[in-house]
Amino acid sequence: MPEVLKAPLTVEFPFTRSLGPVQSAFLTGLRERVVLGVRTGDGRILVPPVEYDPVTAEEIRDLVEVTPTGTVTTWAWNHAPRRGQPLDTPFAWALVRLDGADTALLHALDAPGPGDVHTGMRVRIRWAEQRTGAITDIACFEPYDGERAQPTGHLGQFEEPITGIVAPARLDYTYSPGRAQSAYIKALSDRRIVGERCPSCRKVYVPPRGACPTCGVATGEQVEVGPRGTVTTFCIVNIKAKNLDIEVPYVYAHIALDGADLALHGRIGGIPYDQVRMGLRVEPVWTEDSRYPDHYRPTGEPDADYETYKELL
Repeated sequence: MPEVLKAPLTVEFPFTRSLGPVQSAFLTGLRERVVLGVRTGDGRILVPPVEYDPVTAEEIRDLVEVTPTGTVTTWAWNHAPRRGQPLDTPFAWALVRLDGADTALLHALDAPGPGDVHTGMRVRIRWAEQRTGAITDIACFEPYDGERAQPTGHLGQFEEPITGIVAPARLDYTYSPGRAQSAYIKALSDRRIVGERCPSCRKVYVPPRGACPTCGVATGEQVEVGPRGTVTTFCIVNIKAKNLDIEVPYVYAHIALDGADLALHGRIGGIPYDQVRMGLRVEPVWTEDSRYPDHYRPTGEPDADYETYKELL
């Protein structure tokens, strides 16, 4: 069996959202060491607050302060904290119902070990020293055996409220492309493009998936395609991507390589963006150290007839 490739992969991007009046008050309150919930039509207090009643779907904005002390309703021990988690030593993830609330808030609970955590234990918020108006303003919960705290009566009105947040989203995992795409990637290192032919419908898929999406049967016969192809459809990109050293505007296109029955996508270069068109004949351009085409450029051939690629749009 050929070697199947695998490699670590990180998907990361900043997630930006604007806040409505309820979430704005909640996060601004955390900045000021105040915890706010919201009252539903039937009198329940939800913490963290939501903007619409989960039962009736009615809009709710009646803010209510709750206390920074509460009770653990359930928990799970985290033996090996990961990058970006609230604590860098083992801790418990706990659902904590703050005093005055009817729902529980998920956060870290700092405890010496799992034997020191139990459902029903009393805890309180440990506030972060530097607070910016985010859930991380709660550094964690910690065990507490004192008196129940009392709310101050805050109504949720703040100067300079938080109106938006930027939250980093990141996913780290090990990706394996499988047998078929491992062979495809290895062929690219030799500047060859290979697909696989379905034994039933005889279509050639590039990149190969290991099975025919139409017939549902395994594919194994390798077929070298291209390297030239036809632009079937395209889009003009006007927004510059972070860490991508390409000046805008530029064109990304679906390209049907000669001999393939599935179009792949690639960047079009060597031609003004406003001259790219359906049917344009292109060929790959490899940089000296690249393992895949850097972009595709016009071949100078006449445009392909629409009938030859209409099924590959």
